[in-house]
Amino acid sequence: MTDVSDSTEPVPPGGAATLPAEPASAGDSAVEQEAVVDLLAALAYGELSAFQRLAEDATLAPTLSDKAAIAGMAVAEFQHFQRAAGRLEELGVDPDVAMAPFVGPLNAFHSATMPTDWLTGLIKAYVGDGIAADFYREVAAYVDEPTRDLVLDVLRDTGHAAFAVERVRAAVAADPHLAGRLALWARRLVGEAMVQAQRVAVDREALARLLVGGTGDLAEVGQMFARITAKHSTRMAALGLSS
Repeated sequence: MTDVSDSTEPVPPGGAATLPAEPASAGDSAVEQEAVVDLLAALAYGELSAFQRLAEDATLAPTLSDKAAIAGMAVAEFQHFQRAAGRLEELGVDPDVAMAPFVGPLNAFHSATMPTDWLTGLIKAYVGDGIAADFYREVAAYVDEPTRDLVLDVLRDTGHAAFAVERVRAAVAADPHLAGRLALWARRLVGEAMVQAQRVAVDREALARLLVGGTGDLAEVGQMFARITAKHSTRMAALGLSS
């Protein structure tokens, strides 16, 4: 599941979301290409994981209409996976090999944040996938236009954002005591998600260099995560929960 509560393309600090105007060196081009592959691979595995998780969440749904809605969103996520994996193949890259470095971080996040019921599953998809989507958008702002367009299109909302907000707000209205527990769960989710996103951003050298413009200034990465955190607060407000 992806979230597009703010689908505006992020702008790199100091200017528009474009590559440097001066001719790139062969080394720069190689780093950029590696970063594109990393971005598409992370996105592909994220969408595959979202498909699997939504299929599991459907079993927790309280009504048949909820089950059907979640199943439809899962199908959309699998189609997103196919698009990202297909683009990797067009670039001459084996999707399985490209996705391998991202299996550990994403699986670690999911293992540490197993939902216990229908509502925690909804919040996990809304909050966790929202943070992931913001991260992908940040990186996409620095890559070539065809890749950026594909990433932003794949990140378009499948309808889960509004679905999650409606269900969670209704549940809290019916039982206000849920608010504290769900807010605490969301804070745990954002902490785990940020840890894993930072791990990917720093461990994948090509992505890190792309994000900091080749300067090696990791403070720029910190500013990126500050923007992502601000968007998380907006999502929490939409849920009617404290961030």
